[in-house]
Amino acid sequence: MRELELTITQNIKIAENIYRMDFSLTEGVGAIQCGQFLNLSLNRPDLLLKRPFGICSYDKDGRSITICYQLAGKGTQEMSTMQAGDKLMATLPLGNGFKLCDSYKKVALIGGGVGIFPLLSVPLNYPDKEYYSFLGYRSKSFVCMKKEFEAFCCSRIATDDGSLGQKGNAVELFLSNYDSIKPDVILACGPTVMLKALKKGLKENNINTPAFVSLEERMGCGVGACLVCVCQLEKREGVAANARVCKDGPVFNILEVEL
Repeated sequence: MRELELTITQNIKIAENIYRMDFSLTEGVGAIQCGQFLNLSLNRPDLLLKRPFGICSYDKDGRSITICYQLAGKGTQEMSTMQAGDKLMATLPLGNGFKLCDSYKKVALIGGGVGIFPLLSVPLNYPDKEYYSFLGYRSKSFVCMKKEFEAFCCSRIATDDGSLGQKGNAVELFLSNYDSIKPDVILACGPTVMLKALKKGLKENNINTPAFVSLEERMGCGVGACLVCVCQLEKREGVAANARVCKDGPVFNILEVEL
């Protein structure tokens, strides 16, 4: 984890209310683990808190990094006005990320909304796996990174209104295709309601495939000190426990986290 200056090289709109921002770093951060995130400072006194963003892609030295973001408030509105050449400070890399063992040959990626973006980084760490992605969007106008996923895996899309791909959500799409794929591991990122539906769906369908989820939570410090992003873990022998999404996560075994 380091505090570094990032220079924007590109900031473009890629779908309705969705932007892609690319950075260059004069000093590389070294190894980045897929699923990790950065905390971005916007250099404005009225926007003091840093914003966490999942890292979509990066080069092996950490000198080139991409994030994607959705317009949601003052911070992201400000980001959408930034130009190539603008400089920002960021703390990175943060969190634990996804880790795949050698026995996981087939990997299912399940993403909903902005949760699709951290999943793009998985093949950067593990290029030799066989990937299948199941991506859920609100409608056709929100669909983005389609070609990027298709470049490394068999990709399927669902939209809430059926305007592109299967009508429904990413979890329904995955469950309907599970038997034809039989993945060795499941990686998912998206809103809590989606992850909750995934956990329920796996249980109801007696699917015991290892599954790991990346949680989306509001964060304060991003390093585990402020306890803003605490989540509940499943009870062990009747004893409740908590975890910090920014420090202990954001990736958790789906069986260990309460959704």
